[in-house]
Amino acid sequence: MMKKKYIVVTGGGGRFGKILKKKNYKNFIFPPKSKLNILKLKSIEKFLKKTNPKTVIHLAGLSRPMSVHETEIERSIMLNIIGTSNLVIICKKMNIKIIYFSTSYIYPGKKGNYKEQDPILPFNNYAWSKLGGESAVQMYNNSLILRVCMTERPFLHKKAFSDVKLNFIFHDEVATILKKIINQKGILNLGGPTKTVYDFAKKYNPNVKKAFDKNVNYPKNISMNISKLKKLIN
Repeated sequence: MMKKKYIVVTGGGGRFGKILKKKNYKNFIFPPKSKLNILKLKSIEKFLKKTNPKTVIHLAGLSRPMSVHETEIERSIMLNIIGTSNLVIICKKMNIKIIYFSTSYIYPGKKGNYKEQDPILPFNNYAWSKLGGESAVQMYNNSLILRVCMTERPFLHKKAFSDVKLNFIFHDEVATILKKIINQKGILNLGGPTKTVYDFAKKYNPNVKKAFDKNVNYPKNISMNISKLKKLIN
């Protein structure tokens, strides 16, 4: 059977998935969990055989609040590591490309300006769970890993950290960029210019107040080098 140009998106009901749906991209399919359950190999294989897609964009998993990965380790492992591994197994079997949404949190968060080939050291269990998913995807050559740093538009909080640097970019911007990089393979940092959370938020909300991460709940500088991304989209 010849492959169609369908792109299957897992996790379409999540924050980014909902934004991606609004783009109304042609040939994108957003199956509900009842049709494609990442924890069940037979469910994955049945749906992918039916749709015969060219690519799977993997968004499904467990993200926020990050504390849930500390208190519900089994759930974190099942959804972010086992579920991703299941998808890779079936995609490999059917020669379907997989695009995996990882996170900038897998970098150590000390010096910043991390390139894709730099050493990684997750800061918390959330990041470890995403790296576990990456490990499975890395084993399959027909894949793209996106280390993403994205957030909702508008910025939702009244305060923002002035001592945490990263590469925030809005969900809708990532949805637009995705179409431009969908044919790439390997690993790619995906985010905006390096800024403190406060400087990012202040641009869109002049009333936002400064805050400081006194409890060290976040790495202080997980900023990524996005030069590779810029070359691809410019």
